[in-house]
Amino acid sequence: MKDKKVIVAGAGKSGLASAGLLIRNGANVILYDGNTELDKEALRATFSDSDNFEVELGELTDEIMEGADLFVISPGIAVDAPFVNKVREKGIPIWGEIELAYYFNKGTIAAITGTNGKTTTTTLVGEIFKNYTDDYLVVGNIGLPFTRFADSTNTNTIIAAEISSFQLETIHTFKPHVSAILNLTPDHLNRHYTLDNYYNAKLRITENQTDSDYVILNYDDPELRERAASINDKVRKVYFSHEIEPEEGAFTRDGHIYIKEAGDEEEILDIDKIQILGTHNLENVLAAVTIAYYMKMPVEVIRDTVYNFKGVEHRIEYVREVNGVKYYNDSKGTNPDAAIKAVQAMKTPTILIGGGYDKDSDYDEWVETFAGKVYLLVLIGATADKIEACCKKHGFNQIIRAVDLRNAVEICYERAKPGFSVLLSPACASWDMFKSYEERGTLFKVYVNGLEEN
Repeated sequence: MKDKKVIVAGAGKSGLASAGLLIRNGANVILYDGNTELDKEALRATFSDSDNFEVELGELTDEIMEGADLFVISPGIAVDAPFVNKVREKGIPIWGEIELAYYFNKGTIAAITGTNGKTTTTTLVGEIFKNYTDDYLVVGNIGLPFTRFADSTNTNTIIAAEISSFQLETIHTFKPHVSAILNLTPDHLNRHYTLDNYYNAKLRITENQTDSDYVILNYDDPELRERAASINDKVRKVYFSHEIEPEEGAFTRDGHIYIKEAGDEEEILDIDKIQILGTHNLENVLAAVTIAYYMKMPVEVIRDTVYNFKGVEHRIEYVREVNGVKYYNDSKGTNPDAAIKAVQAMKTPTILIGGGYDKDSDYDEWVETFAGKVYLLVLIGATADKIEACCKKHGFNQIIRAVDLRNAVEICYERAKPGFSVLLSPACASWDMFKSYEERGTLFKVYVNGLEEN
């Protein structure tokens, strides 16, 4: 990259990390963003000690692109955005942030994708790595750009990387040693347009793997099981399941998790000692155990880490009990399938807070899980009309509209009876009212922690 002219598109966290990596390694970097409202001087000051860094806002002109050797786009930028098509027409190579990180990486990667469970699984794998070595990273869609650390890795570094479909659209040579696809359910159709496009983007995680690498697959996910045959046939396929015992991989029997490899099986842990709730979290544990096992982590480290793991923030996260009512933050339930799993994990009558940014999702299956579980649905956000219509179509009429999240929490506080649960699991993204699902979940916790005991 030394002396190459590289344009980095997107002035957010990912773009700045990519620019920093390139600057450190001698590239001449232009940070580009179409948003003219950004503070150009503040962005320039991010790398004020570098004379090989410039910032351009507004239109991507021919002059800016002149002589460019590489164009790096952040995951939030659609690969068919008009300005990206202009770059493509110029014949300039287009990489994503993950591809750029992989170019500099020297470590061994375990890469995790899927519609739901990525963050929990990646976090748990990262905890296992942390308990084994100091030379580890947890990066990717989980919140820490891989590009921040890629050039500090060495051959002993082990990496747990959460990888989104947006990131997989722009890979070329990216090759994890162990990849995992947790499940495939509809999501992000506003970006990918069709289910096939979305699912095929996920399957690209195996694209460059060889017969010395592994892909970990969820046998219990029917869509993934059906599409497994279309996966790169060089990579070694390993399954996890709580329904069957695969020839190779992880499974449950008599309340324990086992792994079978080359005909030999080994008991890994006791399911009763797992602290995180729900069948979906059993799947996440099975996935993490299998990933760690094929990354050559010692079984005792895997076992001890799983037993001590309490889950991740914003994913069916217990907040507090007020007046006999338990409050749970599942702000990371940003699509119907994730929200279904949260509803199913509830053991008591539940008041559910739902609604948010519209990703062109279908809410029928989510609403169908309400029977016998959801006492009341409190709706917020841009999808409120769409969700209410779906509820009424299915005969569910216990609905209240709230003006915002604070008001929703107040309604739950007034309506919940001792022994109930209140669950924020919106089945929608957060971008209509919040910067991120993290902000939404954090505010929910602030409002809940402000409630008074009677």
